[in-house]
Amino acid sequence: MTLSHIKTHNGHSMSRVLTIIQARTGSRRFPAKILKPVLSQPLLYRMVERVLHSELKGDVVIATTDLSEDRIVEKICEQHEWNCYRGDPTDLLTRHYRAARLWNADVVVKIPSDCPLIDAKVIDLVIEFFLNNSYDYVSNLHPASYPDGNDVEVMSMDALEYAWVSAKRDFEREHTTPFIWENRDLFSIGNVRWDKSIDYSMSHRFTLDYPEDYRFILEVFERLYPRDPMFTLEDILNLLEEEPELMKINEKFSGVNWYRNHLHELRTIDESETRMIEQYGK
Repeated sequence: MTLSHIKTHNGHSMSRVLTIIQARTGSRRFPAKILKPVLSQPLLYRMVERVLHSELKGDVVIATTDLSEDRIVEKICEQHEWNCYRGDPTDLLTRHYRAARLWNADVVVKIPSDCPLIDAKVIDLVIEFFLNNSYDYVSNLHPASYPDGNDVEVMSMDALEYAWVSAKRDFEREHTTPFIWENRDLFSIGNVRWDKSIDYSMSHRFTLDYPEDYRFILEVFERLYPRDPMFTLEDILNLLEEEPELMKINEKFSGVNWYRNHLHELRTIDESETRMIEQYGK
């Protein structure tokens, strides 16, 4: 029995947890990034491998698009006997909602496929906090404190359904959860901060959006995976202390995230939580 089946007194007792990894090949900035090879396997495989190590993940489903170009994602899932759902290419709120309905989820965990260095212990920490409390939504992103690329969002099925029915703006549907964390008068919101006094969310970039990010991630895997396939966040930070030059590979994108294009629409995010870039435009 995993921890996700232990009944809690004031939280989401006996909840059916579903972890959804959203994945597609059609990235504008770095096409087919999830298929780039890392130690003889595509990045998507390496990421799912890490997520599956989580104790509290429940069922895991790869939610990709119904576009023909993403048939390859479905094939990878078939090859490894992973659950796969194919849905709307741009309305990720609908994609998450319909996948959650198909798997009869009570609790939905959202993790993007651009987090191949995500630590399973971080996933469990956020899920456990949600299960042991009575929030509608919990993440480690509002405010963020972990190195970028450890994104975990957990929500009740009721909250996801309410957002699916109510969210109207394009960015709310494209990014799945903004309607929830922007409306604190409608939802109870919890946040898990890193157990460090320092905020690494704007300085340490472990996410995948540009070719430089891939080179950084590849270097980390090549150094740490042979020692321990489930290397941790602490292992990565220790590596960067030993080899600080690795940070320079993608440091020009540190702090860059999707918020920068929607600051005029977001009420709970300000300029301190993102950074603009000149060279790559949007």
